[in-house]
Amino acid sequence: MEKQQWRKKYLTILSGQTVSLIGSSAVQFSLIWWLTNESKSAIMLSLAGLFAFLPQMFLGPFVGVWLDRLKRKYVVICADLFMGLVALVLSLWFLIGNPGFVVVIVALFLRSLANVFHTPSIQAIVPLLVPEEELVKANSWNQFLQSGAFMLGPVLGAAMFAVLPLWVILLTDLIGALAASFTLWIVDVPNIPRSEESMQHYFQELKDGFAVFKADPPLLVVMLFSFFIMAFYLPLGTLFPLMTNVHFELSAWFASVVEFSYAVGMMISAFLIGMKKTWREKLLAAQLSVVGLGITFIGSGLAPATITGYWIFVFFCILMGAMGNLYNIPFTAYLQETIAPEKLGRVFSLFGSVMSAAMPVGLIIAGPMSEKLGIAMWFLLSGIFVVILSGLSLIFYQRAKK
Repeated sequence: MEKQQWRKKYLTILSGQTVSLIGSSAVQFSLIWWLTNESKSAIMLSLAGLFAFLPQMFLGPFVGVWLDRLKRKYVVICADLFMGLVALVLSLWFLIGNPGFVVVIVALFLRSLANVFHTPSIQAIVPLLVPEEELVKANSWNQFLQSGAFMLGPVLGAAMFAVLPLWVILLTDLIGALAASFTLWIVDVPNIPRSEESMQHYFQELKDGFAVFKADPPLLVVMLFSFFIMAFYLPLGTLFPLMTNVHFELSAWFASVVEFSYAVGMMISAFLIGMKKTWREKLLAAQLSVVGLGITFIGSGLAPATITGYWIFVFFCILMGAMGNLYNIPFTAYLQETIAPEKLGRVFSLFGSVMSAAMPVGLIIAGPMSEKLGIAMWFLLSGIFVVILSGLSLIFYQRAKK
């Protein structure tokens, strides 16, 4: 495959997905801030986060097998258009009147339902277009542009939230979905040939997805410990707005700076990771990154409820975003390099399901504990637990490699 050819195809798809992500992150920020501002409740945000992750938890393992049977290109297009349709319906609802918390949470659920199909399909398309030796670089480009989208999205969302009604903001998600669908539509994506025999053994293929992790003990250790670590990490992303709104008592603009700083950290780390040509210990790099994550949570939780404390929190958010990419990029490249293309869909989906199953577990604990102890204290406790779990993960990882 000529380098220029794969780059052109990959960057065409990536550009459309980035535009879509900017619209989605702006809408996501606006909806979450609306919920935060209206309810000022950690439990309400926890419920929103819980419903947003339920589709992945229950459907993820099965979706992976379906994806390996279908044309991934059209799965992504349908998922993008479905998310755009949800945004359109919710926009009309806000135009007519206030839909209430339940309707907004249902909309977040439906967006997540589409994402169950979207994310593993995009991840499984990458190795069909990109040479193996270029996968880390390609994933770094992806994370770099995603970070840019996460930087622009909240700022755009905060700006629009200040001057526009929510129903207008929601339409940016529809525009982004149309852009992403068009750029993917014009690119020729190879299909994985499958025999009639393999098409008939659905549950065997699902079992094969589990077998991939079982056959690689170090990978299995990382996945198992990642579940417990994510139970503390993932809910914090949902509760971010409460740190700004309740702990620091600041406005949506300050909340957008927090999201912006997190994305800056992601962008910087993606750029630096892309500069490194070889990554021999990808799983080790991923594990070391979660130690850094735990430290940033501890620092965030110790930040005082002052404007100075807010800027300390912003600093740790930059480091948090950097550590997040140091986990995602090497780990994703490891899976893409070591797993057969025809199994990638189910493996990515299965791993995503395991990680997403950690979200409800964490939210059930994080919501009530944040209400009782305060959001800052929960950041601190989460950081302590993550550091402990990361240390145990490194010990078992080294044993698994022997």
